[in-house]
Amino acid sequence: MRNPFKSKTWTDPNGTVQLVKRLFGENFKTYFPKYALAFVFMGLIAATTAASAWIMRDVINEVFVNKDEAMVYVIAAAVLVIFSVKGVATFGQMVVLSRVGNLIVSDLKRRMFSHLLQQDQAYFDKHSLAEIGVQVNQGVNSTRSVLDLVIVTLGRDVLTLIGLTFVMIAQNPLLSLFALITMPPAVAGVTFLVRRVKRYVKRQVVSNAKVNATLQESVLGIRIVKAFGMEDTMHARMETDVLDVQKQANKIASLTARTSPLMDTLGGFAIALVIFYGGYSVIELGKDPGALFSFITALLLAYDPARRLARLNVNLGKQIVGLRIMYELVDREPDLKDAEGATDLVVKEGRVEFEDVAFSYGKRPALHGTSFTAEPRKMTALVGASGAGKSTVFALLERFYDPQSGRIAIDGQEIGSVTQSSLRGVMAFVGQEAFLFNMSVRDNIAVGRPDATQAEIEAAAAAANAHDFILDLPEGYGTKVGQGGSSLSGGQRQRVAIARAILRDAPILLLDEATSALDAESEAKIQEALDNLMEGRTTLVIAHRLSTVRHAHQIHVMDQGRVVESGTHDELFDHDGIYRKLCELQFQSRKNAAA
Repeated sequence: MRNPFKSKTWTDPNGTVQLVKRLFGENFKTYFPKYALAFVFMGLIAATTAASAWIMRDVINEVFVNKDEAMVYVIAAAVLVIFSVKGVATFGQMVVLSRVGNLIVSDLKRRMFSHLLQQDQAYFDKHSLAEIGVQVNQGVNSTRSVLDLVIVTLGRDVLTLIGLTFVMIAQNPLLSLFALITMPPAVAGVTFLVRRVKRYVKRQVVSNAKVNATLQESVLGIRIVKAFGMEDTMHARMETDVLDVQKQANKIASLTARTSPLMDTLGGFAIALVIFYGGYSVIELGKDPGALFSFITALLLAYDPARRLARLNVNLGKQIVGLRIMYELVDREPDLKDAEGATDLVVKEGRVEFEDVAFSYGKRPALHGTSFTAEPRKMTALVGASGAGKSTVFALLERFYDPQSGRIAIDGQEIGSVTQSSLRGVMAFVGQEAFLFNMSVRDNIAVGRPDATQAEIEAAAAAANAHDFILDLPEGYGTKVGQGGSSLSGGQRQRVAIARAILRDAPILLLDEATSALDAESEAKIQEALDNLMEGRTTLVIAHRLSTVRHAHQIHVMDQGRVVESGTHDELFDHDGIYRKLCELQFQSRKNAAA
């Protein structure tokens, strides 16, 4: 005979049973004292509920049949005590479980955020912000819901059913058997509903991600939306996505609600059968009426916890999808890890070497056997058309990705053999589009060196030609810059980013058109600051405006993922190759613009 506990339902690591088992395995021990207290309260709730059914026998027999006046006071006092204890226990259970739930949610959010930051760049390339948001938020919320469902159901509802079943059996064993005949069809019906609910919940998660993605794009790209009159287009997209979510939610609600008529009908059948036979036994056979009323009271009180138990699997099915996507993130190991026995990078000179490096973004090749050397304490420029592979060189050097082949080294140390933190710690980067965090100007500059003093921060800002405009802000260095630095102009954001790089004081500088967002006057001042900063440091510059790299010690011209020309500005211009054509095109475009 096949063992039911070896079926896929029980052994599937992504199934409900194993996911719930894992969840409790990771959390129950940590929070056991609080859960134990909650179980004590739930035990009191179960005991008082069973007692309220049991006492109905004395209410009927002693008060209404025997008309014992003294027992009226005793029974009334007992009822008052029973329900008072039940009320206090219910309050205690709710408070304890709420506090445990809040603590678990906080711990999980910290854990998931920490794990998220450990993921490599490839993960963020494949997943949108909306998808990550759904994965984190729905995963955490589902975790709390699953814990609460299982704890409350196994604690309060199961204990209450056990207590009430004891009362029923003690009062009338035969009627108890009649009441249990509805169990098999109820279980079969609920199991069928669970399978359908899970399918629709998966679809709802995808639909919610689409809604979040549309909202994100609309907010982040609001200038483009308004400038190109895309309001109707984005509204139509949102309308489609929201209607899809509504459709899935309605279907889930309908399936979940079907447990009620199923349980009501079967429960009504059981109660009718009990009343029919119980009434007959009291009227015709002279059985104890108090025992019958006590039994019926226990049966009626058992209906709600029995219904909640029947719906447990359905409700778990709704939440288990969120739990599953949370564990998908928790279990994901980053592709890029520190090599076993990795050491810290030690920079003595700062020589950067690319030797026959090849790299592809999936099926899209970016570099083909790229080789060049950035000499220590000199400025090396990478130029070429868009898509030539310049930014990929920076991404590989910072080890956001690993090349498929070839070697990248700093002072002879392969970057794959050193720790990522030490590698990135010797570099300062300024991109073409400066990204600032939603915090103060001071804190944004201090990203370059968190332990910097106010004087050092101001000195870096002054060197970046940012000090004066910062002082004019409402709160000076304490002014919040908004999301992405939205409260500052493009040139101001760039100068703050340059101040951040200046403060870092790293031996290797990576500049991706660091002055592109500045006006001519500011560019001249920043260029002077950068010239001072580059003194004695290895500097790699990605340049689109060739005027900014005319004085580079070495210029490497990239085309279709390869270095095709190398030399100084004068050497390359005299060579009459790609570099000269780029220079002539820029010169001609500027001449036309001036005309």
